[in-house]
Amino acid sequence: MKILVAVKRVIDYNVQIRVKEDGTGIVTENVKMSTNPPDDNAIEEAVKIKETGKATEVVAITIGEEKAQETVRKALAVGADRGIHVKAEGIVEPLVVAKILQKIVDKEKPDLVFMGKQAIDDDCNQTGQMLAALLNWPQATFASKIGIKDKVLEVVREVDEGLETIEVVIPAIVTCDLRLNEPRYASLPNIMKAKKKPIEQLNASDLGVDTKSRIEQIKVEEPPKRKSGIKVANVAELVQKLKNEAKVI
Repeated sequence: MKILVAVKRVIDYNVQIRVKEDGTGIVTENVKMSTNPPDDNAIEEAVKIKETGKATEVVAITIGEEKAQETVRKALAVGADRGIHVKAEGIVEPLVVAKILQKIVDKEKPDLVFMGKQAIDDDCNQTGQMLAALLNWPQATFASKIGIKDKVLEVVREVDEGLETIEVVIPAIVTCDLRLNEPRYASLPNIMKAKKKPIEQLNASDLGVDTKSRIEQIKVEEPPKRKSGIKVANVAELVQKLKNEAKVI
């Protein structure tokens, strides 16, 4: 069984985001970048499945500028066997990513496609669902536990009401939740070994995918600053303010 894992390069989650002065976007120059956190869970789960003997190969793929290749290298350092880097400049929207992944799936013929449930930069939560529609494959989103029984996946997923257990037939798309596992750290020896693992480079234009943006970003601005709170003397005063001032009760 082959598992294809999509990973994305984003601003590190520890970095304080800054909006450009002209409101055209956020500052990315000289900012620490890393793998999208849920994508780390996707890679970890794929590698764990391979270690149990239920998968024979894990292929990591990323789509983006030249520096995005670092994300693939990290995946290789934690256990992926080889990588694919599809070069694309600028912002690559979820539908474009899904169409590129569709081309790669047609080429690689994986049994499973893993990815994070959503990216922490655009927060779209769309790519996995779009890819499932394009491929006409079953999907399991927000996976917090995955079990494999022959050609069937048993997936526990997080929903508003709690936990839901579903079964999907392989081949399938799975989007991974942060609670799925604890991603391992790449050791120095494995980082060095990863440099020798192959990364295939492709251009999005060569795959016949139109990368033109369909969404126009008009302006980016910081959220308004919250007003400072107040202290109340007792419960009666709190209820009065909630009723008459905040008008929430």
